[in-house]
Amino acid sequence: MSSSSGSQVLTQGTGYGVVLGIGFVFALIMMGLSTLQNRYTAYKINTSEEFNTASRAVKPGLIASGIVSAWTWAATLLQSSTVTYEYGLSGGYYYAAGATIQIFMMSVLAIRVKMIAPYCHTYLEIVHARYGNTAHFIFATYGLIVNLIVSSMLLLGGSAVVNAFTGMNIYAANFLIPIGVCIYVILGGLRATFLCDYSHTLILMILILYFFFYTYTQADLIGGFEGMYQKLYQAGLERPVSGNQDGSYLTLKSNYGLVFMIIQITGGFGTVILDQGYWQRAIASEAKTAVRAYLMGGIAWFAVPLTFSSVMGLAAVALANSPSFPYIGGLTTAEIDAGLAAPAGVVTLLGSGGAAAMLILLFMAVTSAASSEMIATSSILTFDLYQIHFNPAASPEVLIRVSHLMVAMWAIVMSCVASLWNGIGISLNWLFLFSGTLFTGAVGPIIFTVVWRKQTKTAAIGGAIGGMFIGIICWLVVAKQYYGEITIQSTGSMYPNLAGNMGACCSGAIISAIITLIKPDNAFDWSETKRINPRERERRYATATVSKLSDGENEPPSSEKDKDNSDTTVLSMTFVDEDTENTESLRQSLKVAVWASFSATFVVIFLIPIPMFLSHYIFSLTFFKVWIICCVIWLFVAAVITSVLPLWESRAAMIKIFKGLIKDTLGRQPSGSAQGSTV
Repeated sequence: MSSSSGSQVLTQGTGYGVVLGIGFVFALIMMGLSTLQNRYTAYKINTSEEFNTASRAVKPGLIASGIVSAWTWAATLLQSSTVTYEYGLSGGYYYAAGATIQIFMMSVLAIRVKMIAPYCHTYLEIVHARYGNTAHFIFATYGLIVNLIVSSMLLLGGSAVVNAFTGMNIYAANFLIPIGVCIYVILGGLRATFLCDYSHTLILMILILYFFFYTYTQADLIGGFEGMYQKLYQAGLERPVSGNQDGSYLTLKSNYGLVFMIIQITGGFGTVILDQGYWQRAIASEAKTAVRAYLMGGIAWFAVPLTFSSVMGLAAVALANSPSFPYIGGLTTAEIDAGLAAPAGVVTLLGSGGAAAMLILLFMAVTSAASSEMIATSSILTFDLYQIHFNPAASPEVLIRVSHLMVAMWAIVMSCVASLWNGIGISLNWLFLFSGTLFTGAVGPIIFTVVWRKQTKTAAIGGAIGGMFIGIICWLVVAKQYYGEITIQSTGSMYPNLAGNMGACCSGAIISAIITLIKPDNAFDWSETKRINPRERERRYATATVSKLSDGENEPPSSEKDKDNSDTTVLSMTFVDEDTENTESLRQSLKVAVWASFSATFVVIFLIPIPMFLSHYIFSLTFFKVWIICCVIWLFVAAVITSVLPLWESRAAMIKIFKGLIKDTLGRQPSGSAQGSTV
């Protein structure tokens, strides 16, 4: 992909400076945070549990911030604006709605993981405990494919924008972007990723709010709400949208927009349910707050593509015929597929300053999501391949070294694959639409693995592989039937990808369910999954026992018999009481998760868009104003969840760290690490 000179308003030096400079700045920040964590808290990054699971003690606000960061890819900002440019404001809404329900679903699965495998590192360990090596290898392959496609898509979108804005060599961008990310992930592990996610999300919220207020209150080219509305109305007359009511950009009655949402839903299930990064956050969260974290994360993330596309996506539509628009006559199909709608809107409105802000925004999106993919893939390669199949007796010290090695290796692999897509002409849009066809067949079997004890090994494998083949067949047949040929262009069209994604996702679940119902596994009782990672269970057992003894067993027993009974009670009942209490609490949380996730899904998928779709309603000026204002209010709520709440929840830990720093500065020995405090 060559540079697009129309939007190249920054120098190559700026491109290299952002890609290398910001990455290394975050690496230095991580060095400092890791030093503070090791010095003043109970969590040490030189242990594999802390590196890969953040000691399972991250608070919900930081989890929610991490979810928003991990799910905000470059494609989130670019693709949401692209579909808005193509289908009007319905595109941004359908993008956001289609990719939010998976996070709500993860609130249910997060609690299930806490119930059935409280000490696992990856969801694939549950597959191995239930079905053995063959199924584990197959689903590990699916997991790595998902991580590989997502990782390469991040670089594909990020490098395209860096190239468009600065003229920086696109292959150089593919290899240089992951360097800083790789360094800070190795230095700090999962908790460092969460902390960087927080800073990335904070910057993301600030810049989107800046873009919003500038566009709708200060930009002379737009003319406020009324000006935007009139320009969108005129664009519908000059460039009517096929499948939209009266060709308007101001309606949710968009046939292609609705089709895109269905593709987004099915493909999104694959990129969330099969991506270890989202399970990693469930594993890292506190059991009692996992549901709250995912529900808040879903609510907060919804506002990001919705608001951003309502600003820059609509701006690109409104200004496509403006003399200031960097692409004369509007964007070509190739430029749309490359995701250049939002960059074009930014350059038109804000010039080089806006381009620099957009570059930083997208770089943050790429690096934060890339850090999640690196640590997720490292966990799969370390615990699911190395430990299970090569070295079951590996010590924590060996596991942490392997984790570091896998992070570095994955940075190279994702860069090579992104460059491969560039070399063979695969665009971000094509890969985004197609990817679900390849792997969503495994979604149903994985969900059933966690929630349905009767699913069998044959059902899980048959559903995953059968779904993939059916999806690919549907994809190719529809492309041939509709367009008469099978090419990159025809297979990247809307209807073939709708058939492929739905065929894979639905058939995988149906095949698995049918096989299970014919011959269910009635003997399985989750005991195998609860025994995953015995080393961590024993460590917590010992910690709880010591705590019990120090808290309530200080007085010596009156006799040897009493002493024996006391010790036995402590050793045998510590986890029995805890598990009983936790099980009841988790069951209540599961009920909340199910009701909340289904209610939220009903609202965003049916209650809001479908009545407006069926009524063929075209927004009036008043309704358009209300819609845009609701979007930005939602973004403010998201900013509170992801930027303010984590600080409030971590105030005690930050105070203890600050006190420790003061004592060290004054030359006094700290009184001890901030035991039990979490950031």
